Amino acid sequence: HAAHHPICPLSLWLENIVCLASQVQAQHCVWYGECGESAKVPGKKYNCNYTGPPKPLPAGGHELLVELCPGYDYGDRSLCCDVQQLQTLKGSLQLPLQFLSRCPACFFNLMNLFCELTCSPHQSAFMNGTKFTLFNDTAQNTTNVVEVEYYIGKTFANAMYNACQDVQAPSSNVKALSLLCGKDANDCNATNWIEYMFDIENGQSPFPIIPIFSDVPVSGMTPMNNKTYKCTEGLEDGSGSCSCQDCSPACGPQPVPPPLTPPWTILGIDAMAVIMWIAYVVFLLIFIGAVIGAWCYRKRRIESEYGPILDSNNPHNLNMDASCGEMLGERFESMLRSVFTVWGSFCVQQPLLVILGSLVIVGCCSSGLFYMKITTDPVALWSSPSSQARQEKDYFDSHFGPFFRSEQLIITTTLKSESIYSPYPVGADVPFGAPLDKEVLHQVLDLQTDIENIVASYENETVTLKDICLSPLAPYNDHCTILSVLNYFQNSHEQLDRTKGDEFYVWADYHTHFLYCVNAPASLNDTSPLHDPCLGTFGGPIFPWLVLGGYDGTNYNNATALVITFPVNNFHNDTAKLGKALAWEIEFISFLKNFSNPNLTIAFNSERSIEDEINRESESDISTVVISYAIMFVYISLALGHIHSCKRVLVDSKVSLGIAGILIVLSSVACSLGIFSYAGVPLTLIVIEVIPFLVLAVGVDNIFIIVQTYQRDERMPQEELHQQIGRILGDVAPSMFLSSFSETVAFFLGALSTMPAVRTFSLFAGLAVLIDFLLQISCFISLLGLDARRQEGNRLDILCCVKLPEGQEERTDGFLFRFFKKIYAPFLLKEWVRPIVVAVFVAMLSFSIAVTNKVQIGLDQQLSMPDDSYVLQYFKNLSEYLHTGPPVYFVVKDGHDYLSLEGQNSVCGGVGCNNDSLVQQVYTASLLSNYTTIGFNPSSWLDDYFDWVKPQSTCCRYYNSSGAFCNASVVDTSCVHCRPLTPSGKRRPTGNDFMKFLPMFLSDNPNVNCGKGGHAAYGSAVDLTGNETSVGATYFMTYHTILKDSPDFIDALKMARVLAGNITNTMGHTVFPYSVFYVFYEQYLTIVYDTVFQLVVSLVAIFVVTTVLLGFELWSGVLVSITIAMILVNMFGVMWLWGISLNAVSLVNLVMSCGISVEFCSHIMRAFSISVKSTRVERAEEALAHMGSSVFSGITLTKFGGILILALSKSQIFQIFYFRMYLAMVLLGATHGLMFLPVLLSYAGPSLNKAKVFAANKRYAGTERERLLNF
Repeated sequence: HAAHHPICPLSLWLENIVCLASQVQAQHCVWYGECGESAKVPGKKYNCNYTGPPKPLPAGGHELLVELCPGYDYGDRSLCCDVQQLQTLKGSLQLPLQFLSRCPACFFNLMNLFCELTCSPHQSAFMNGTKFTLFNDTAQNTTNVVEVEYYIGKTFANAMYNACQDVQAPSSNVKALSLLCGKDANDCNATNWIEYMFDIENGQSPFPIIPIFSDVPVSGMTPMNNKTYKCTEGLEDGSGSCSCQDCSPACGPQPVPPPLTPPWTILGIDAMAVIMWIAYVVFLLIFIGAVIGAWCYRKRRIESEYGPILDSNNPHNLNMDASCGEMLGERFESMLRSVFTVWGSFCVQQPLLVILGSLVIVGCCSSGLFYMKITTDPVALWSSPSSQARQEKDYFDSHFGPFFRSEQLIITTTLKSESIYSPYPVGADVPFGAPLDKEVLHQVLDLQTDIENIVASYENETVTLKDICLSPLAPYNDHCTILSVLNYFQNSHEQLDRTKGDEFYVWADYHTHFLYCVNAPASLNDTSPLHDPCLGTFGGPIFPWLVLGGYDGTNYNNATALVITFPVNNFHNDTAKLGKALAWEIEFISFLKNFSNPNLTIAFNSERSIEDEINRESESDISTVVISYAIMFVYISLALGHIHSCKRVLVDSKVSLGIAGILIVLSSVACSLGIFSYAGVPLTLIVIEVIPFLVLAVGVDNIFIIVQTYQRDERMPQEELHQQIGRILGDVAPSMFLSSFSETVAFFLGALSTMPAVRTFSLFAGLAVLIDFLLQISCFISLLGLDARRQEGNRLDILCCVKLPEGQEERTDGFLFRFFKKIYAPFLLKEWVRPIVVAVFVAMLSFSIAVTNKVQIGLDQQLSMPDDSYVLQYFKNLSEYLHTGPPVYFVVKDGHDYLSLEGQNSVCGGVGCNNDSLVQQVYTASLLSNYTTIGFNPSSWLDDYFDWVKPQSTCCRYYNSSGAFCNASVVDTSCVHCRPLTPSGKRRPTGNDFMKFLPMFLSDNPNVNCGKGGHAAYGSAVDLTGNETSVGATYFMTYHTILKDSPDFIDALKMARVLAGNITNTMGHTVFPYSVFYVFYEQYLTIVYDTVFQLVVSLVAIFVVTTVLLGFELWSGVLVSITIAMILVNMFGVMWLWGISLNAVSLVNLVMSCGISVEFCSHIMRAFSISVKSTRVERAEEALAHMGSSVFSGITLTKFGGILILALSKSQIFQIFYFRMYLAMVLLGATHGLMFLPVLLSYAGPSLNKAKVFAANKRYAGTERERLLNF
């Protein structure tokens, strides 16, 4: 038993020896120091072969060691590298440092990989030199290590890759690995990333390092498997974990967009349709039942032999048993009648006084037209100065300068030049789209250069693109910003043609450079053998989604279109500079219109294009409008005359009166425009195009009513002409007053609208209708008196000196009047026709209600262009090829505290930032781009500033002597790092430190040693205030996804506001989104509310006015309002059927159709209410016969001719919004006024006002009328 004891210690001792021996063997190096120049990579050196033990690091390298490899900073620091190697390592790691240090764990693991490789005292355990060459230095007899194998643990490699795969590069909106892996981040993995970093092709590695991945010892080697950190873990030096943006495991669950609200259906059919069907059927059943019931009831009463013949139907027995309300109504009625009678008779007696007085007043008002201002500025037209979007736009413009003007080309090629590129030495084939063919690119570059060289002249100065373009780095670099794929090649034919290769293979050419740059647009070195920069000549990155179109996913190489954008400075208050830009744009447009190249197809647009085209369109529309008015004029002057016989044609025609009537209508428009021009209200084109139309409809109708009533009237015995016309005016003026006044009130209330276009229209229209009415009851009546005297004197119309021989004129009724009285009215009111009319109109109403909620909202830009505009092709290509929408800025208003950690954390997106910070929320939204319309991660000046100011990076340095900024490309020993390499120095700057270096960051131009300079990317994003001592307003920019039509734009605005609202709530400080189109689309967020408000207010106004002016007959007001409401609802039905969207233009038309409908309904209503026939049906028939023909000839026919001409207009806006809507308006108005309303009155009209009947009998006692009334 005891004999075994000596062996145990022996075995232990042997083990220790072996252990020590292996350790001693492992402790030797593979290299030390630098020797010869690298044969493959100029400017880099090989390491010297050395297999001795590690050597202590000289004191000069200690600071560097702490910075790069803090894990070796202990004991005597014996390592296998010298200071020179550490400096080389630092130089090689500058690019990864600037992009990966946002995530400390990722960067720590990466440094670990390189520190172990370069300096590890245990090098020989996991490294093996495989190729050596002699170093031809006579002093040292050493060899170069020209190839090594590096055994790396798979676990380590995967952990390192996992910690880095999500890290973002904020200024270029791509993953950082895209810049560091030699391929798109999606194709990158742990092994090919490390292989790429160790490959001499990347231009950083001086000799091949062959990584061998294994977790178990291989051929006597123990793979390097150091401790790694996950991106969710903090480091021992106090660095925090990575932010969610750079580390998806830190984010928690992926956000999910809320489900789309399903359409409202019943049994799979649209719910509104089902509800309206049921409602209609129920209505029909009840209505038919009521009609049959009433009919049976009447039959029984008449057949009953005891049925007393009630005398109460005979109006002449009603003495004074009228109610108080009826008396009041009658008094009001007779007061109106007598006032107008006296006034009419005065006008006929004193024609000269009245006409001259009218002319003077019209002259005074119209002279305001000298002060007329016309607004064509789209912003002023579509958004009110007090609206949210306008205020946000003004805030943005005042803090960051107005959004630049944009000149854009979309270029496609007719060549079939698609090609396949095969990378050298290995790699999958890459297809290249036709426009990316080198020959095509050369031609596009020639075109681009020609555009740069366009010369315009402005006030005897020459203007070139250089004078007006956006150049963010001026004055150091005055290159214009040109967003073009050719800027990857610095807009140079030589760069485009550059290749690297030997006599057999091309290693790199424009294909390799392009493929690298689309993944790393901010890079200054493409890591291929070419080593060309990707940054544009103007100093900023060119994002591939801005310069390429028609590709799929992120396969930019498949592009089928090239996009070139020239941003031009916008000057708000500087007319001279703005004038230069406008002059250059004119030349730009004419150059491209005349440019021809059989291989290129170009669609283009300039900032001024839309406004120019709208103005050109308005000019071409003027002729259409003039023809339209001319047709109405001719019709009116012919139709007013009532010709009895061929002999008397020239006497009975009323051409001069018709022309006078039209002049009155036009002068009322001129007065309205003049009065508001005095007041400084600017005009809009909508007003000029629409108002004469409206006033003609209203005005001409009144002229027809006056003239036709006069023509039908018999002069009473002992009555003079002025008394007759006075009496006629007393009859019809209350009706005219009713319609004109209701319209005026409705329009003036319409001016409550917030939309500038609707508001100006309502003001001008209301005043014009009022003035028109006043001129018609004064000036026109005087003219009518003169004309009547001329006719009675048998003088010719127009040539009133010529007299015809006396001939007896006999009164006959006009054809239309006879048709209405004898045929139309009796037919419409037949027992069996009326129910059909009701059924048809209620069916129309039900249909319209069912589709009202389906009317599209918005105004497609295409519609505002003429049919033959070059801009239409641009819009078409825009939606077909482009992948990115307009830029959107999240603006943090001034007053936010960036100097404290809390303030920084609520905004930034890097280490230690809040998970609901501004950048983080926008980033999260970009993950759901289909729902939020936010397309990309925002570019964040704050995060880039933190990376830039880090002590480990070469970016932030200043001259020790003067304290001035020292650019990273300067080599000068007096330049020192901004912040010390201490734990506190590595933290984010706060307080005064933050403000001290921020102005330097914002003025630093990116260069090869420091890609993070903020001048080009963020020069305008931060508004420094107080002499650069504090941060004012700032913005974070990203892009919307592609927006194709109005609903997309409206949705984008809505979603951006929701997002900004959430950010405002979490930050506790105001943040708003701004994009250049918000001003135009904001109206659509509230247009449904605006439309309902506008129309309800107008209807209420019409109801009140009608009720009062019809002598306080409430029920009459209700019936008129119901009919007009039906017309409006039917207008929505037509809009849906005919594809007319709801926007400011159609809202103006709806307000106007409200006005014109009054014209169709109120005259008939009043005629009904003053009729003294015994039954409702007879009263309806009389009203229709007397007023119907005037309304029909006055509005319906007048308008019809004019409207049909509008269909010939070049402009789509005219065809859709004017021709279609006016046609619908007139047809619906006429059918409701002349069919539905009389039928409705025959069923449910207000009952006879006994007081009015009594008064009428008294008035006509002993006259010709009495006999008519009694029969």
